[in-house]
Amino acid sequence: MLERLQKILSQAGVASRREAEGMITAGRVAVNGAVVTELGSKADPNRDRITLDGRPVRLAEERLYILLNKPVGYVTTMKDPQGRPIVTSLLKGVKERVFPVGRLDYNTEGLLLLTNDGEWANTLAHPRHEVDKEYLVRVRGSVSPEQVRRLAEGVDLEEGRTAPARVHVVRESENNTWLSVTIHEGRYRQVRRMCEAVSLSVVRLKRSRYGSVEIGKLRPGEYRLLTADEVARLRREGGSPAERGAKAPGR
Repeated sequence: MLERLQKILSQAGVASRREAEGMITAGRVAVNGAVVTELGSKADPNRDRITLDGRPVRLAEERLYILLNKPVGYVTTMKDPQGRPIVTSLLKGVKERVFPVGRLDYNTEGLLLLTNDGEWANTLAHPRHEVDKEYLVRVRGSVSPEQVRRLAEGVDLEEGRTAPARVHVVRESENNTWLSVTIHEGRYRQVRRMCEAVSLSVVRLKRSRYGSVEIGKLRPGEYRLLTADEVARLRREGGSPAERGAKAPGR
């Protein structure tokens, strides 16, 4: 059965469908030896030889859904030109190829989802689905009510104003303040840049929750498989507004 190449790549656990589109347009995908760059191109995954960067693409035998506590110092790309360690190297014993759902930058730690289910990943990561992500942020010094208000209402970044967020002070010490910041967008280094926009200096940034799933007691570098209930809940949370039901106040 003929299917779009980006769908085949996502079903094979290569990347999300959006990322697969970039691989195709970059000329990294070939069908039966011929490079394909048109996004509308189709193939039969059971009959055609599909390759990515010269390596065969095969449909995943088992769907995997993983929660990893990403340490600082790892990248969430599948390979890194600078030779930095990648998060999938932490998944000892995982034989299927999986990829991250969204991104956490090199200096950010915390909850990262990985899977080989491209459709599930696309449902969660697409901006229009507005799945909450909560971050714990340690900043230098004290934080004023005005700075909290500005973060919550949205700040102007280079590419435009951020959506409203939920922000509150978790605890304060003599030199630092911990904030909880919940957003549903996924812009590049968004929470750090939001803090910088209101003159706050980030010392530590950790994602603690993705949708209804929390990081729990996993230590940095540890991972676990999501339960069937967690997978289903996240799928619903990443669905259409009608599937999710009414949004929670403040979103």
